[in-house]
Amino acid sequence: MKIEYRNLRVALLGAGSVGSQVARLLLEQGDELASRVGAGLELVGVAVRDVDAPRDFDIPRHLLTTDAHTLIRSADIVIELMGGLEPAREYIHLAIASGADVVTGNKALLATHGPELFAAADQVGAQLYYEAAAGGAIPIIRPLRDSLAGDRVVRVMGIVNGTTNFILDRMDVEGDSFENALAIATDLGYAEADPTADVEGFDAAQKAAILASLAFHTAVPVESVHREGMTTVTAAQVDAAQKAGYVVKLLAICERLTDAETGIEGVVARVHPALISRRHPLAAVHDAKNAVFVQAEAAGDLMFYGAGAGGVETASAVLGDLVSAARRHVAGGPGVGESTHANLAVLGIGAVTTRYQLTLVVTDKPGVLAQIAGLFSEHGVSVEAVQQTVATAPIAADGSRSGDEPLTATLVIVTHEATDAALSATVAAVSANDAVVRVESVLRVEGDTP
Repeated sequence: MKIEYRNLRVALLGAGSVGSQVARLLLEQGDELASRVGAGLELVGVAVRDVDAPRDFDIPRHLLTTDAHTLIRSADIVIELMGGLEPAREYIHLAIASGADVVTGNKALLATHGPELFAAADQVGAQLYYEAAAGGAIPIIRPLRDSLAGDRVVRVMGIVNGTTNFILDRMDVEGDSFENALAIATDLGYAEADPTADVEGFDAAQKAAILASLAFHTAVPVESVHREGMTTVTAAQVDAAQKAGYVVKLLAICERLTDAETGIEGVVARVHPALISRRHPLAAVHDAKNAVFVQAEAAGDLMFYGAGAGGVETASAVLGDLVSAARRHVAGGPGVGESTHANLAVLGIGAVTTRYQLTLVVTDKPGVLAQIAGLFSEHGVSVEAVQQTVATAPIAADGSRSGDEPLTATLVIVTHEATDAALSATVAAVSANDAVVRVESVLRVEGDTP
């Protein structure tokens, strides 16, 4: 006997690569989803800018509309997959005001306006679901919000952008240059025509803001996330890291710590290239995959791994949220608000303590190493190891070496743990030293030593 369910009306905003797959799965698997929820999930419409635009899935034309306002007002649950800040923000406010729960994958919107939207939902007893906003198909939002709610999370460190991981993995495994690896990523569809949001760390910074806010029960605005891109990472750096037992990854790191200078307990969120030991689980994350490594006081070390992007993969996370929202409607009761009551201070990267690797090109003459070591000591940064290359003279266009210019050598210096503020002061002092031709690179070292 077929069970008859009451219907919940679902409105979908946006029919791009993720939205079209959500529509397909809703239409093809409606009966199965209904049996899990205890109510039918009726897709009542899909709001788009152009009803005639080509799509990954041929959505029935009668479901397509350009009238988002009317569609939203008719729905019990609204799925927002348009992206961007406006009109997505306006539409989510309208949905909440209309009494609907909202499912979104809009990381930029949540990183920028999250507290405002969560407050609006809490005021009317609605709920905002956003599993797809931070890790694509990886279930990380629900574990942080629910499973670890009774624990004390101390650190969240992850690879949260598939494009940059693909590029750095190609540079590590295949020996590609950044430019070649980016070109391959573009050809395969991993990188956009304008890859700035990915390679300059903007995408990862938005996700870091969301993860930090959730993990530490504190509102962390995206503008407080320290961000460095990875366009300056060279094949030589990747090769040197490989020989030292490290791999270069663009990491989003969110941690709870106490500022050594002020004694203030707070949260720091940062995104930058870093060296990580090949023994660390994140070092084994290849291609365009994502992974988030969580450290909690009671639960210990946890890692969540999977596809960080892709239409059907991200649609999986969206539908998981949809089922949760629908079950709440069936059971009744108000939504569960976001927990930001810890209200910890949001600290700058200067409070971070970690290890560093600096690569310096210096003039090869007696006493230079002692000068450099003295500058490190003067700023309270202890040197763990130094590696020096054979001195060379500049190479002319015809391949000959000039005898007029001073010989240079390369120093690779690895430090013990130091604050980022102390390291920055050290780098400034070293850069100003006459014996230093240039600071080739500064990379933080995260995780265990090789």
